[in-house]
Amino acid sequence: MAQRPGFPIKLSTQAKAPPVKTPATKPASTHPQGLGLDSSTVRQRMVQKLAAQGLKHPLVLQAMGTVERHRFVESALVNQAYEDTSLPIGLGQTISKPNVVARMIELLLEGAGGKLGRVLEIGTGCGYQAAVLSHVATEVYSIERLKGLHEKARSNLRHFRLANVHLLFGDGMLGYPKGAPYAAIISAAGGETLPQAWLDQLAVGGRLVAPTVTHSGQQALMVVDRTDQGYEQSVLEAVHFVPLKSGIS
Repeated sequence: MAQRPGFPIKLSTQAKAPPVKTPATKPASTHPQGLGLDSSTVRQRMVQKLAAQGLKHPLVLQAMGTVERHRFVESALVNQAYEDTSLPIGLGQTISKPNVVARMIELLLEGAGGKLGRVLEIGTGCGYQAAVLSHVATEVYSIERLKGLHEKARSNLRHFRLANVHLLFGDGMLGYPKGAPYAAIISAAGGETLPQAWLDQLAVGGRLVAPTVTHSGQQALMVVDRTDQGYEQSVLEAVHFVPLKSGIS
């Protein structure tokens, strides 16, 4: 498989989305202390479980062991932050299971030969996956259609001071053409078909990973590689994601 393309770390001035704003001082954690969740030991146990499940890309495992997932879940659920389970984040949405996040990002990196270039994430949610992507890509553009979650993600990510993550409020089905072409596109919501805008914004040599409804009516992970000749699609394992919707709210 040909190595996937890299792109400049920064876009031109007129196309550049604003980075996540950070305060001059580090804010205090809003989560309970004394639970051991600020310790890398808990995250490393999660990483060991992911490796035992077959995940093996070193960049992915390192990123999963670095990002503090408990900072992205509600305080009442903080003790479940490192379990392999999805958790509610409000507005009818969820934070994906660690295994699913790692699996999808590992698929993006397959054949890349190192870090990805510019990545587009559809569905920011609480910001957790964007934080993980920031460690495996030079630049991440993440778009969210729900204003409440967009603001929550900004708040959650402020602690991490990730200069290469740009949060956008808008219709994810339209992608973000100003940042195109993308070395990789990843979606946290699944529809009947893949939006044409995503395919158009994917670079030649780039890869898209998204849940899609199959002929059986069930969701499955779909991988799309763009080549000089067109698009190559592969349907993988069954998954369950929130439905892909258009517009903003």
